[in-house]
Amino acid sequence: MSTEPGKGQTRTDEFGDGVDPRNWTARLRRRAVRALPPDRLMPDRQPAYVSSWIYVFGVLTLTALIWVIFSGTWLALEGPVWWHTSPVGHFVNSLHLWGVELFFFFMVIHLWGKFFMAAWRGRRAATWVTGSIAFLGSIATAFTGYLVQTNFDAQWISTQAKDGLNSVGIGAWFNVLDTGQMLLWHVLLLPLVLGVLIVWHILLVRRRGVVPPIGAEPEEQEQLAAAPETEGTRR
Repeated sequence: MSTEPGKGQTRTDEFGDGVDPRNWTARLRRRAVRALPPDRLMPDRQPAYVSSWIYVFGVLTLTALIWVIFSGTWLALEGPVWWHTSPVGHFVNSLHLWGVELFFFFMVIHLWGKFFMAAWRGRRAATWVTGSIAFLGSIATAFTGYLVQTNFDAQWISTQAKDGLNSVGIGAWFNVLDTGQMLLWHVLLLPLVLGVLIVWHILLVRRRGVVPPIGAEPEEQEQLAAAPETEGTRR
């Protein structure tokens, strides 16, 4: 419950705190709480259908991604000489590779599973779009990873790819023969974009809820998936 402030006065927000309506951080906090209440951000209950195996692959994808980031950071800190000559480097390099393989395996099953469930239902189109773009971004990140192996495999891939990229006019600023540039794309630029997309995707899942199976959409679950209404949407 809030009180209308007079000129130069503060008002009480939903937390019982005195808030100056001119304070942008207070306005931002109120909008964030309305869009994503704490019980949606970190729920302690989920619908019964979430126990189905198809809902597991989103979490497995995130788990594989965490391992890819961990092993990739280790490789970047040690350098190519270490992962080419050290037995431990060989082991970590292999773990990184298999982490990527599992990441794509889980993500493709997650993507196809949600496609056949029509996961864009219930105002979840943005959730579907961010997940699909994240998948494309993952392919680009993996491609640059192959280019920075510093071996003959990477050399062959880069020489084959350069003609195709040059033919569409992007070879001037995305030079696959430049290992330093590809390393920057692989360890910083693309992972940063991918991380933003994944966080955005997860927040949208929390806001709308997981998509129910087709034909099993009780009214209360549709209400649960609907976003909290603001004063403007109630009119």
